[in-house]
Amino acid sequence: MNVTLWIIAIVLAVVFLMAGLAKVSQPKEKLAEKMGWVEDWSPNAVKLIGAVEILGAIGLVLPAATGVATVLTPLAATGLAIVMLLAAVVHARRKEQQLIGVNVVLLVLAAFVAVMRFGPQAF
Repeated sequence: MNVTLWIIAIVLAVVFLMAGLAKVSQPKEKLAEKMGWVEDWSPNAVKLIGAVEILGAIGLVLPAATGVATVLTPLAATGLAIVMLLAAVVHARRKEQQLIGVNVVLLVLAAFVAVMRFGPQAF
């Protein structure tokens, strides 16, 4: 189970790191071409969401890999699950049902890592 959790955490970290880096490094106008939801948010809010995703990605892997402050791993997973819940709400409000599925999958994976790392597979 530990290997499975590591694989899920690394996949989640890559996904959130890539998404976060895109949000913090690209102007809102360019992001709007692929992510219509950014039109509803200020450029600073979009950058903040990206920064949260980057920090969450780092938190999923780095504490567990170094053995330092390992409680941050399930906390990061919990935070990313909350981000995905909120993203699903935004997509539902914008009637972007096809994107909610991605949010739900990422939410379930992040919640699984959080539950397992807080519980039976804690470090």
